[in-house]
Amino acid sequence: MDYKKNSMSRIADKAARLPEGLRSFVLTRLFGRLVPFLGTAGLCFEAVGHERLTVSLQNRRKVQNHIKGVHAAAMALLAETASGFVVGMNVPDSKLMLLKSMHVDYLKRAQGSMKATATLTPHQISRMHEEDKGDVAVEVVVTDESGESPIRCEMIWAWVPKKRD
Repeated sequence: MDYKKNSMSRIADKAARLPEGLRSFVLTRLFGRLVPFLGTAGLCFEAVGHERLTVSLQNRRKVQNHIKGVHAAAMALLAETASGFVVGMNVPDSKLMLLKSMHVDYLKRAQGSMKATATLTPHQISRMHEEDKGDVAVEVVVTDESGESPIRCEMIWAWVPKKRD
C-alpha cells in the first residue's frame, strides 16, 4: 500500500535514517513533544509503522501500584498511546483524531514491564484518507514480561475535519 505522508509519519521517516540504537530514543523524545504527558509515564516507542506500532513501559516506581506492579491507569495509557499513535501515523494533517471510546478489562496481575502493539489493516488506513470523518476500532495487544496479556482492550478512534464548514 502506498502510504500518504503526514507530519507524524515524516518524523518517523527521519528517525528511521538514524542508527538502530538511537531510533527508539529519538522517536520517544520527538513524539513526547507532540503529547507531553507521555514523558510523565516514561513510555518508549520501540517500533513505529503505518500498520503496526509498539510502545513499552518499564515497571518502575513512578508507574507502580500498591503491590509493585504496573498501575492499572498506566496499562490503559500504554494501550491508548500505541493505538493513538498508529492512527496518528495515518490520519491526514487536515483531520483531527480523537479517542472516542476506551474499554479495558483487567484479566490478571501483570508481571514486570509491559508492551503494547497496535495494528491497523490496509482497509482501515484507506478509510482515514477517503472519508471526511469516521471511526475505527484499533486492535491493541498488551503483554507483560511473561508474554501473557493481563488486560484486554478496545480502543475506538475517530477522525473529523480540522476546519468546520
